[in-house]
Amino acid sequence: MDILFLLIPVSVILALSFVVVFYWALKEGQFEDLDRPGRAILDDDDG
Repeated sequence: MDILFLLIPVSVILALSFVVVFYWALKEGQFEDLDRPGRAILDDDDG
């Protein structure tokens, strides 16, 4: 039962860190253009 005093705060800190990283990625525009990198490999760049 004593391990719960360690595991609960660790899991809360871990969950909050995931939320912070997700919002940081949203703010930095990581999810703005999801289609262009997938199509970039199909473009013919042979000049």
